[in-house]
Amino acid sequence: MGIGREGPYALREYAVIADGERGALVGPHGNCVWMCFPSWESPALFDALTGGMGGYAVRPADPWHVWGGHYEDRGLIWRSRWVTGHGVIECREALARPASRDRALLLRQVQALNGPARIRVDLDVRADFSRCPMSSRRLADGLWTARSGGVRIRWAGAEAARPAGPGGGLALFIDLEPGRPHDLVLELSAREPAGPLEDARPLWEATEAAWRASVPSCADTLAPRDAQLSYAVLTGLTSSSGGMVAAATTSLPERIGGDRDYDYRYAWIRDQCYAGQAVAIHGARLELLDTAVGFVAERVLSDGPRLRPVYTVDGRPVPPERPVPLPGYPGARMIVGNRAGDQFQLDAFGEALLLFATARRADRLPREAAAAARVATRVIAERWNEPEAGIWETADRRWAHSRLICVAGLRATAGHAESENEAARMLALADEIMAATTASSLAPEGHWWRAPDDHRIDASLLLPVLRGALPADDPRATATMEKVRDALVQDGFVYRYKVDDRPLGEAEGAFTLCGFLLALVEYQCGEAARALRRFERIRSGCGTSGLFTEEYDVRQRQLRANLPQAFVHALFLETATRLAR
Repeated sequence: MGIGREGPYALREYAVIADGERGALVGPHGNCVWMCFPSWESPALFDALTGGMGGYAVRPADPWHVWGGHYEDRGLIWRSRWVTGHGVIECREALARPASRDRALLLRQVQALNGPARIRVDLDVRADFSRCPMSSRRLADGLWTARSGGVRIRWAGAEAARPAGPGGGLALFIDLEPGRPHDLVLELSAREPAGPLEDARPLWEATEAAWRASVPSCADTLAPRDAQLSYAVLTGLTSSSGGMVAAATTSLPERIGGDRDYDYRYAWIRDQCYAGQAVAIHGARLELLDTAVGFVAERVLSDGPRLRPVYTVDGRPVPPERPVPLPGYPGARMIVGNRAGDQFQLDAFGEALLLFATARRADRLPREAAAAARVATRVIAERWNEPEAGIWETADRRWAHSRLICVAGLRATAGHAESENEAARMLALADEIMAATTASSLAPEGHWWRAPDDHRIDASLLLPVLRGALPADDPRATATMEKVRDALVQDGFVYRYKVDDRPLGEAEGAFTLCGFLLALVEYQCGEAARALRRFERIRSGCGTSGLFTEEYDVRQRQLRANLPQAFVHALFLETATRLAR
């Protein structure tokens, strides 16, 4: 059976390894079914997840086996585990850290735990979405070299491999004895290698040390292991250039057969702000706060009123959507690019102000970010009453959430203003926006509407309460919380808004981010027991590996959309921290 020919699995069955510059999805058959190279937004060279030919599988030769796995503490080092008819096999896997922008090292260490075992290994690198098969395969001094398009390949630990066909990759069987692990080191490079390939042991040691330095124990949260994983996800999705991708994948469907298939391999301003605030609230490791502040400040200073809601991780514009000639994950069309790159989203400026205020409270606000805060304030003053795409990136309207987040950002920033006059101007602007929003977007029942011409309730309206746009005991806040619970909750899970006349769950899945938002607002409003129950319910909507996607299908208990979703992990970390205190 070739790589990827067994077909894709439900999303809950996949784990993700990442090094900051790119990530790989590992499935239950030990196959790396998705990886882009050299960067997040680059074409994939492992693409079996979406119907391509590329992949890298390490699995038992005995087809009679049961799969499981877990992340090691404090990092994205994954252990696949198979119980066969003859014993137990484990494969430890990671992308080596510290990472290089143009070179990736995929480490895999396989061992038999309680008896001899045989594994099968298949490697088929197919750069540019399977357009470029492996070529120039050569074995010398125990090291395989090859090429796939512009990607240079070196593979150690596989000297027994043989070509798997004229247009295919390499394959081998390895016989394992208990207590004698076997290492495989795959190097992918965008340039000609400059020196010998490193041994596995120092690569593993450096990777372990890098993860320990990045991820705290999180013993002070409600769920230490899951909070560690969230820290690791946010770290693993953040490039050395400072940008944090929203997810490692593209085109994994929100709903089967629809057109809501998106490319999330880019850095959203809003998501980056959520992540920076979450790690600041926890307080143990603030490097992700620093990178978020640096990335967002640079974008605000560079683009000002033309700030894009989303960029590549190195700050370039996101390309428009275009199709890719692959079958796609079942139920979805395969695309790259994202149309949100050309939108105006007012709330991004409010979120930037909240992020900068958080950094100032932590005494970590650089001069450039302080200048960016002044730019963001000026843009809000000039553009707050314009129609814009909003948090959900839909039709341009005067969205209440965007205005209220700007109110929260202005009030947070005024608390650290350089002068009383500057603070007074910010507070006056916040009051003006609040008054206009109250006049246009407050229902007779006392809760917020989505927009003056859209009278539905929206769970995103919980976020301004959490961020201080108005006090938690304000009647508008409590009425909004109660309306969300009444209209948007099903089986404990929370939806964004009612899309149309269909029942909740038919138009889209529950939105995991919104579940954690409701738990936080319930806690802030003094309903601690209810908030704790909500938190535990929402965190049950993760995959086998503990990873969250954007949406959760309540009826089928399935993950929906791209994996892993960074902003969900950010709000999980914040909720686990706040509720523990």
